[in-house]
Amino acid sequence: MLSEDGKTKIANRLRRISGQVSAIERMIEEDEYCVDILMQIAAANGALGKVGQIILESHINSCVKDAMQNGDAKERQKKLDELVDIFRKYARIS
Repeated sequence: MLSEDGKTKIANRLRRISGQVSAIERMIEEDEYCVDILMQIAAANGALGKVGQIILESHINSCVKDAMQNGDAKERQKKLDELVDIFRKYARIS
């Protein structure tokens, strides 16, 4: 689980990302140079990826750690399967 401070930091990041996406929309509407638009898309993707990294790290350090220390074998396996699945999904994005 994310701490309240962590939630605030992520919310701030997401607001900045929202601003980047709005800027991309404006750039497209105003026929800005394609490479400039692509650079903004790359920046927004990178920022969103960073949010995902923060949430994943929190998940590993809380939910997964708890399952490994306190859960039964079924719960531990479930958490490991979830991690493998999310790593596969992230590998396709990158």
